[in-house]
Amino acid sequence: MIRVSHLTKSFNHRPVLRDLNFQAQAGEIIALLGPNGAGKTTFLRILATLMRPTAGEVAIAGFILPGQSVEARRRIGVVLHQPQVYGSLTAEENLRFYGRLYQIPKLEERIRELLAWTGLDRRSREPTAIFSRGMLQRLAIARASLHNPPIYLFDEPHTGLDPDASARLEKLIISLAGGGALVVFTSHELDRAANLATRFDVLHQGHIRASCSLLELPGGSLDVFYRGATSA
Repeated sequence: MIRVSHLTKSFNHRPVLRDLNFQAQAGEIIALLGPNGAGKTTFLRILATLMRPTAGEVAIAGFILPGQSVEARRRIGVVLHQPQVYGSLTAEENLRFYGRLYQIPKLEERIRELLAWTGLDRRSREPTAIFSRGMLQRLAIARASLHNPPIYLFDEPHTGLDPDASARLEKLIISLAGGGALVVFTSHELDRAANLATRFDVLHQGHIRASCSLLELPGGSLDVFYRGATSA
């Protein structure tokens, strides 16, 4: 579903991503780990078609970026740090606005389905300006899911969430992958990543330094794997 070959991204001739290779398939939940400044958000924004690579090849669901970005974008649901919802509108109105942009068929039915799935159906007619961070995050997932994309990209999805909100978020992400979607998320929180991901990729010094499935973790410890991958 995602294939990245020899990706490079530079800013003012300073490389942030260097000869990066990455592949991901349907049903995986991949945690993209790495220290601050490793390029995690840059990489995610390139996958989301929000930023152009300097060199290399990126394919999303068979479409090559940046030339086929429009086609690729239809296959992606993106949740960034900012929820990208309008505070003056209700949850229902936000989904209706974005649904019309996507030209979603049977939109009202889809809105009801997503509000129930995210547990926001009882708050659907309240302005989102009064929503908690966790509620906004759930609404952002509903927005990203409107067109039922096969690929989801989350940038630090746990940021600012309390334990209950984090548990709800993880349940939604597991549900997406269980339905056959690919989920890739960035994180600097090893404990939360360990509870959610099925695969861990460590981005260090501009490329994927190590990759490991949940079952392959040395001693079952993500911390040991991560420290080994970033020690050099």
